[in-house]
Amino acid sequence: MDANNTTPRRGQTGPVEKQTGIRHLFAAASYSLGGAKRLIGEAAFRHELIAFAMAMVAFAIAGATFFQYVAMAILFLLMMAFEAINTAIEEIVDRVSPEISEMGKNAKDLGSFACMCLIVANVVYAGYVIFVSGVID
Repeated sequence: MDANNTTPRRGQTGPVEKQTGIRHLFAAASYSLGGAKRLIGEAAFRHELIAFAMAMVAFAIAGATFFQYVAMAILFLLMMAFEAINTAIEEIVDRVSPEISEMGKNAKDLGSFACMCLIVANVVYAGYVIFVSGVID
């Protein structure tokens, strides 16, 4: 969609009507749900969801505090956001540069690196809570 909201979205034939008020809230929520639906199609994201569920079970076994659960949930939400941005980068690169290019490869690699950094942060924190936190307390 361009700055004037005149470029139609997929399947639309005319300009998009800008929603206001409560309709805008519902439209934004539907776009977010569409993004979540797209992201669930990514194998890496599904693996991250499984890892998060396993971490939550391990937290319960380790007797994690409420704050530790909250911190893990925030880290996981950040990882989901980075994974969504990485997927968006990959989609855009594949659309505008279907041929293999150094610039496209770099963009995809940088997005992947950002996701890896958050995965490492999640793993380190979960490891701390599960293996070290209970010993120190």
